[in-house]
Amino acid sequence: MLQGTSSGVGKSLLTAALCRLFAREGLAVRPFKAQNMALNAAVTDDGGEIGRAQALQALACGVPATRDMNPILLKPETDSRSQVVLHGEVVERLGAADYHRRKASLWPAVVESLDRLRAACDLVLIEGAGSPAEVNLRDRELVNMRVACHAGAPVLLVGDIDRGGVFAALLGTLALLRPVERRHVRAMIVNNFRGDPALFADGVDFLSRKARMPVLGVVPRVEGLRLPEEDSLGLESAFAGAGGPHALDVAVIRLPRISNFDDCDALLREPGVRVRLVDHGDLLGDPDLVVLPGSKTTRADLAALRERGLDRAVSAARERGAAVLGICGGFQLLGTLVADDDGSDDGAPGSTPGLGLLPTATSMSGGKVVRPVTGRVLPRPGLLALAADAPVRGYEIHAGRTAPHEAALCLRSGDEEWEDGATSSDGWVVGTHVHGLLDEPAVRRPMLQALAARRGRHWRPGPPVPGVEAELDRLADAVAAALDMNLLHRIVEEGVP
Repeated sequence: MLQGTSSGVGKSLLTAALCRLFAREGLAVRPFKAQNMALNAAVTDDGGEIGRAQALQALACGVPATRDMNPILLKPETDSRSQVVLHGEVVERLGAADYHRRKASLWPAVVESLDRLRAACDLVLIEGAGSPAEVNLRDRELVNMRVACHAGAPVLLVGDIDRGGVFAALLGTLALLRPVERRHVRAMIVNNFRGDPALFADGVDFLSRKARMPVLGVVPRVEGLRLPEEDSLGLESAFAGAGGPHALDVAVIRLPRISNFDDCDALLREPGVRVRLVDHGDLLGDPDLVVLPGSKTTRADLAALRERGLDRAVSAARERGAAVLGICGGFQLLGTLVADDDGSDDGAPGSTPGLGLLPTATSMSGGKVVRPVTGRVLPRPGLLALAADAPVRGYEIHAGRTAPHEAALCLRSGDEEWEDGATSSDGWVVGTHVHGLLDEPAVRRPMLQALAARRGRHWRPGPPVPGVEAELDRLADAVAAALDMNLLHRIVEEGVP
């Protein structure tokens, strides 16, 4: 099990790296995280919702993602209320206090999923959440030491040196653990080191002496790594370094409840394309493409767009010739109306005018749609003209229904086939429910070529950009070179003394 001194220390990616390394050795490996809180979700083959990080870790293992890999997923809707997804299905919406009272009844679901995974493979790699030293939550936690104790799992404690204070973070966390918990911790990992790790040799010696346990390794910061971010805490780092010389300028609107924003990851890897994250109308400028990504609370994000002047800025950019692409919640934002008669979106019944760039309307009633999809791009003018008939593979995960208008895609799931999305009369405003549309080069690159031709720019696709599989291999190689792999194997084999 990997636990951290806090959130954001790199547990998810380290777990993915270890998944890939052990899978390379021929082991049947599975990831597990008892409880996840994130707006970036993934869809399993059977239509369940789990955290994006566990889906990435499953890919690193070379297996399909399953509901058991993340039995509890919390998707924040407001600062104090979250949607509770249990074994892939939405079961209720709870405030923080109500959820804490509910935890005891959720523990059997954690045990059930973990035990099923353990019975079906050679090795389970468990990811914790936050810190195991949150003493005020200790009696109600179900994602850190309680899981380690149930599984008899040895724990690797991860600290992020780039945040500063790594000595206090690691040693302080160990000091706050109870003896029964402390015995599970077998080694420490110092993560995200910049520069020559030999310069930290004295630090390794100090940590080992004080903690009376080894430092498994000092993992370097892997520059330019393009892997899906689990939550919006990683947005700034994901978009860092996205400037430089460019032929095309893409502005991604940062919504307060942005979700599944990894739809833009493939654009970040395209040479000659600048991708900016924009949270205020004054900063939009004159982009070639505006992307409105997913939203967990569509009506609330519409209100926020208007408060920040982004509604006017996007409309003005469209009038100046920018193309606009809305994905999932972003598609709903582009229509004329978002109606929510029962308050399922943000708890307040009512209707909110949309941006009016597409002649569509959305009703938030009717339950949640969660399904993997395949299909093709329909022949349409404008943004998708050069991508006609290109293959589509992705997933839907949305509340609300938006009827198609000059549909952008023809989709299939199981035996069902339907048309999805909408396009404006000139084709330069496009909306779709499908996440993952831009991951397909046969869609993404013709779209960029159409943009360049419209704007009179020269843009030519470069060599194939590294995909997620290649990035996982690069990460795994860096982690393997930094860790004492012999010691890691011994810890895995010995378990907890």
